[in-house]
Amino acid sequence: MLLGLFDRLWTPTALYFILALPIYSLQYVTNSTIAYAGLVAWTAYYIQTIVTAVNYERKIDALGGRAPSRRTWTPYNLGMLFDAIYYFSRHRNHEWWWTLFHKYGNKSLPYTIESVIMGGRMIFTSDEENIKAILATQFADYGKGPQFRIEWKDFLGLSIFTTDGDRWHQSRQLLRPQFIKDRVSDLHTFEKHTQVLIRLLAGNQNGDTVRADDLFYRFTLDAATDFLLGKSVDSLENGQTEFAQAFADVQNTQSYIARLGPVRGLVPKKKFYAGLKVINRFVGSYIDRALQLPPDELEKITKSDEGYTFLHALASYTRDREVLRDQLVAVLLAGRDTTAVTLSWLFYELSRAPQVVQKLRQEIFTYVGPEQQPTYDNLKSMRYLQHTLNEILRLYPVVPYNVRVALQDTTLPHGGGPNGDEPIGILKDTPIGYSTLVLQRRSDIYPSQAAGFPDYLAFVPERWDTWTPKSWTYIPFNGGPRICIGQQFALTEMAYTVVRILQAFERVECRMDEFPMMKTDIVLQPAMGVDIAFFRGEKG
Repeated sequence: MLLGLFDRLWTPTALYFILALPIYSLQYVTNSTIAYAGLVAWTAYYIQTIVTAVNYERKIDALGGRAPSRRTWTPYNLGMLFDAIYYFSRHRNHEWWWTLFHKYGNKSLPYTIESVIMGGRMIFTSDEENIKAILATQFADYGKGPQFRIEWKDFLGLSIFTTDGDRWHQSRQLLRPQFIKDRVSDLHTFEKHTQVLIRLLAGNQNGDTVRADDLFYRFTLDAATDFLLGKSVDSLENGQTEFAQAFADVQNTQSYIARLGPVRGLVPKKKFYAGLKVINRFVGSYIDRALQLPPDELEKITKSDEGYTFLHALASYTRDREVLRDQLVAVLLAGRDTTAVTLSWLFYELSRAPQVVQKLRQEIFTYVGPEQQPTYDNLKSMRYLQHTLNEILRLYPVVPYNVRVALQDTTLPHGGGPNGDEPIGILKDTPIGYSTLVLQRRSDIYPSQAAGFPDYLAFVPERWDTWTPKSWTYIPFNGGPRICIGQQFALTEMAYTVVRILQAFERVECRMDEFPMMKTDIVLQPAMGVDIAFFRGEKG
């Protein structure tokens, strides 16, 4: 408790004496009533601050212990915020988290620490038991929270990604039917966009260097808008369209709004609001058309493969224009980014692992052939392909950092006590940041290399032939009730795209001299892009 009080009170105490002494001197010299009143008010405020802090710390003690604390000895511990901005701007966020745990965490179980920043307590964790509690076993205790909704409301509204409780459950029930196997296994939407992608990956001549990550982003945007709205923005054919640029601008600004917390008001938002207008106008035009359809015609479309879209299916359940807009934009964000960044990282690693490319091509030719379109069953039957996707998601989980907020006074199972294996008390509204990137790159969750297990930081799909991750140590799509609802859709799209690309090209070559760095906006993306070359060969 004493250390908690120190963290919370040392800055207010310093400020109190810095300001109180001049006020007292002024009152003593001038006998001023105003100065006296100011001193009394300032003292009363300081006493109230102490009382509030003591009560807060007592509540924590009643629930459990505390995790080791990170102190920067700067006013209001702003050094933590400055450190975060510094590492984020240099695409080294994972190094910052790693340092927090290994420099300030418990020696036995280091992966949970806490810090008081601008008077508010925050927990950082990559402990699998804590993440399991947050996402599953204590699911009712943790959620997005009201502050998250404030920060994201302009972009994602009251969608499945921003809500808790009954409203979240309603969103889940609304979206779940659109990701049933029959819809996920319908691959024709992917095929036409994949063929355009392959043409652009080929460049002007065999072996041209291409910026693959840009093409993958445009490809997934085209496929996502086609699936959701029935009309692609065709950004692969037309370059960076107005909608694509607007979406990128909004995402970029939103990442700063979410990351800067108390000082998010300083983020320039001109491009953000301009981009939102473009997004809302574009999506709104399709919503208006869908809502103009009679209910019987909507029902007929949703039961048929002809003309079916995600929007039509949603509109058959609700006529609320705002609900439709919010859910569509949320699914578009997830559907575009998940696949784009995973394909970018995958082909970066494949460009450095020709033996993996050859094994994949052998499996593809065995199950599908050199030219045929793969079926859903083909994709699920290709074991090495599935292991390759598992491996890339192990090294580069799509959402590397996430936040939940305590919805009531509760606990986390690890972080307290001398060994870090005892519960810590968590009061309502306490934010908990957790990192799947750090979790999945912890050496202690893997067998030793001495036993023949491949280097845990290396891209080796073969490890999955005989190895199964420990419970809650591999969660690229999160877990528990909020596990990614579009997980199978994303995996199917990625697998289909990999098959079609490797049917067309026999070799992928890296054209980068250094690692592209891990940029962590909303998703984990290559900061310096992915410059690679594709080589066609004889099919078969």
